[in-house]
Amino acid sequence: MTQAIPSTTCHFPNEYAQTSTKKVGALIVNLGTPDAPDFWSIRRYLKEFLSDRRVVDVPVLLWKVILNLLILTFRPSKVAKLYKSIWRQDTNESPLRYYTREQGEKLAAAYEDVPNFQVAWAMRYGNPSIESQIKKLQADGCQRLVVVPLYPQYSATTTASVNDQVFRCLMKMRWQPTVRIADPYHDHPSYIDALANSITRHLRSLDWQPEKILASFHGLPKAYFQKGDPYSCFCQKTVRLLQQALQEGVPPVEITFQSRMGPREWLRPYTDETIQKLAQDGIKRLAVITPGFASDCLETLEEIQIRGRDLFLENGGIHFTQIPCLNDGPDAIKLLKDIVDQTSLRWNE
Repeated sequence: MTQAIPSTTCHFPNEYAQTSTKKVGALIVNLGTPDAPDFWSIRRYLKEFLSDRRVVDVPVLLWKVILNLLILTFRPSKVAKLYKSIWRQDTNESPLRYYTREQGEKLAAAYEDVPNFQVAWAMRYGNPSIESQIKKLQADGCQRLVVVPLYPQYSATTTASVNDQVFRCLMKMRWQPTVRIADPYHDHPSYIDALANSITRHLRSLDWQPEKILASFHGLPKAYFQKGDPYSCFCQKTVRLLQQALQEGVPPVEITFQSRMGPREWLRPYTDETIQKLAQDGIKRLAVITPGFASDCLETLEEIQIRGRDLFLENGGIHFTQIPCLNDGPDAIKLLKDIVDQTSLRWNE
């Protein structure tokens, strides 16, 4: 007599929503921000950020000593003052968190008529975490996940770190969503158009015209480039395409790199040294755009808009302007939607 094979019934955990159609979740991820402009919030943020081996490629034991005894003891107080100078009092959050949240909400609104599609936003360091948002999307029934690191120019220190964290989260899951990581978008037509539009609009709002435009990107230790990080090449391509997209009469765009830290050589030319030299050489009107940042943040608002301006004026310059990041403007949301659509295209075939 043949023994009957018992039927198998699937039991879904209560926290996982069931859907007959595979739901797609889009997760946009920015670098991160402290929860408040105070010593302990910034210390927590810096510890997570500077403990990432993708970011700091220094012998582990040596770096633990430097980080815990020196940096995390003295730097949070200094950084807290900088954050206080740009903190949004209206919403009690950093500009980076504000604009990333707005990007997430406006991107979600762009998909509100698309069935079985959901959008979330996260930070690589700080809150909301990548893990918490992936779990939220999965609990809402998303079996497919599009991850968009908000770094136009790929670097192991940024994009790869986001990817690492995404897959660390997946390693803990018994039932993983299908994941696609968006391509870096340093040469995406919508990105180049958005940058060109932002420059054109901003210059039209001025009652003076710059003699030169600096495109200032976050720096990277030169040693990382020598080990094969392509970041510098992608930055160069962005500037070349941007220059081609600008209308006639717009001043030339020159690439520089900012935010260097420590004694090692970083990618050159340095933004602060270039600003100082241009002023000393007789340039009186200068504009700076920061194409590598998806949202205005400490590096754009405090380092460029405040310190960069002061440096330029102190050395003989007269007019200085920082061209805002794309932030949550219509061009930014169109760009993000284009990236998500293109990344998830084959799922819709």
